Amino acid sequence: MNKISDKALKVWRITGMLHSLIILAIYFGVITLVSFFDWPSWIILCGGVVSILYVYIFVYLFPNVKWKRWRYEVREKEIELQSGIIFKKRTLVPMVRVQHVDTVEGPLLRRYHLATVTVSTAATTHHIPAIDTTEADELRSSISALARVAKDDV
Repeated sequence: MNKISDKALKVWRITGMLHSLIILAIYFGVITLVSFFDWPSWIILCGGVVSILYVYIFVYLFPNVKWKRWRYEVREKEIELQSGIIFKKRTLVPMVRVQHVDTVEGPLLRRYHLATVTVSTAATTHHIPAIDTTEADELRSSISALARVAKDDV
């Protein structure tokens, strides 16, 4: 099974930091409200603990676990995806069900030369996140070719 790029950790940590900035802004707003309305000071302590836990979980813990657990493999007849932070999820996508394949790059992924491969079926869409752009393009082309061959066999 193939792993996703090491650079995915940086992208996910930066995303976690951006989300944490919003939480910290809310926390500083709560500090202002506590001092303005003379609310109990334990609210500041609880907000600080929640903010620190949020930053730890979404900047350090989840990106590490997510990166360690994400695996994918493209075979002739199927695509196998394995992911999950708390619960491990394994998905097999038959090539005959694949309708189209896309690559998606946001500004942050583009900065680190990464892309997400999106595999669409009639029922749902599956993502392989944070792969090097050259590998993502090759993967998109090979999945498309394999899906075309699989449909011709049916």
